[in-house]
Amino acid sequence: MMEVEDLWLSRGGVDVLQAIDLRVRAGQVLGVLGPNGAGKSSLLGALSGEFTPSRGRVTLLGRELAQWSGPQRARHLAVLPQASSLGFAFRVEEVVSMGRLPHDSGLLRDREIVEAALQAADAEHLAARSYLALSGGERQRVHLARVLAQLWPGGEGATLLLDEPTSALDPRHQHTTLQAVRHFANQGAAVLLIVHDLNLAARYCDQVLLLERGRSHACGAPTEVLTRQALKAVFDIDVLVHAHPELGHPLIIAR
Repeated sequence: MMEVEDLWLSRGGVDVLQAIDLRVRAGQVLGVLGPNGAGKSSLLGALSGEFTPSRGRVTLLGRELAQWSGPQRARHLAVLPQASSLGFAFRVEEVVSMGRLPHDSGLLRDREIVEAALQAADAEHLAARSYLALSGGERQRVHLARVLAQLWPGGEGATLLLDEPTSALDPRHQHTTLQAVRHFANQGAAVLLIVHDLNLAARYCDQVLLLERGRSHACGAPTEVLTRQALKAVFDIDVLVHAHPELGHPLIIAR
């Protein structure tokens, strides 16, 4: 589990995050939404240790983030940035196996985990391919498999931070990716997910944080946060919000 208390972050002399409080709970997916420039990626940078907060604290399993050594933290916290790239012709299975570097679980067990993570990301058929020969969407799924392998099987004590993991994916793989993330949380992991698609957030997230100009506009269950009034205030769009006819989560339709 990860907790954020009164988090402020300044970049270039500007407060890009102000007074953020949140909890990324074990067994849940927290979706972070907001318009461009709202502070979503800055928040992920603060949670991953890339950026040092101006004020406030970030804790992982009750300890300040800065108190963890690199290898210790990597065994409990995995981060998928918005853009990941490699300039070498590694095989896909080699890329995914990089996620096992913080562990000492043995070659056989690591191979089993790499295969399971590739299957979860719907990328097992790519295992022997060169990473450089893949499309953008295929590379994105490979990096998802890599961070899943890093924390596999995603039990309590694992925290996964994902920055727009569906941005380069076709509709089918958007859903298979978030189903894999949802399953990971169901195993006990805490997951924070930055996503732009309101309907994907409504379907797969337990909690939603709606950011507006670096501040929390609302945080709670999708039914409480993804309202017509809130989406007009934050995104300046007119929408209709109905219950999904089969699943019951909010279904958002632009007017």
